[in-house]
Amino acid sequence: MAEENQQPNQTDDAERQFMLRNVYVKDLSFESPNVPEIFREEWKPETSLHLDIKVQQLAEETHEIVLTVTVTTKIGEKTAYLVEVHQAGIVSAKGFGQQEYGPLFYVYCPGILFPYARQAITDLVGKGGFSPLVLQHINFDQIYAQKLAEQREGADADKAH
Repeated sequence: MAEENQQPNQTDDAERQFMLRNVYVKDLSFESPNVPEIFREEWKPETSLHLDIKVQQLAEETHEIVLTVTVTTKIGEKTAYLVEVHQAGIVSAKGFGQQEYGPLFYVYCPGILFPYARQAITDLVGKGGFSPLVLQHINFDQIYAQKLAEQREGADADKAH
C-alpha cells in the first residue's frame, strides 16, 4: 500500500549522485600597470568585483564549471592592479530533475569553487606588493535569483513587443 502513495516521476534521493572530480585553475592573470608610481600615491583604493559562471557539458553526466572572478583596484583613475582567476571544476551529476541543474551548476558549484579563487587572488595581490585582499563570501543564491528575474523580465518584454 505504501507504494501506491508514491508519486510518479518523483526523484528518489538514492538515485541522485553528485561528484566533484577535479578542481583546477584554468587561467590566471595579474597586472599592475602603474607600479612603482602607484606605491607613492595616497592609498585610498576603489575596488570592483565582477563574476561570471560558465557551464560546458563534457559528456552525458559530466560538466565543467568555470567561475571567473575579476578584481580591479584603482587609485583615482590609475589602475593599481587587475587580477582575474578562472577557477574551474569538473563535476558529475545524475538523477536530478531538469529544474535542479540550474541551482546545482550556478549556485552550489560556484560556492565550492569560490574559496579556491579567493585564495589565488589573495596570494597574487600580496605577491604583487599590495596589502592582501581578502574577498568576502559571495551569495550565489542571490546572484542566481537576480539572473532568473532578469531573464523573466526580458522574456516578458519580448512578449510585449
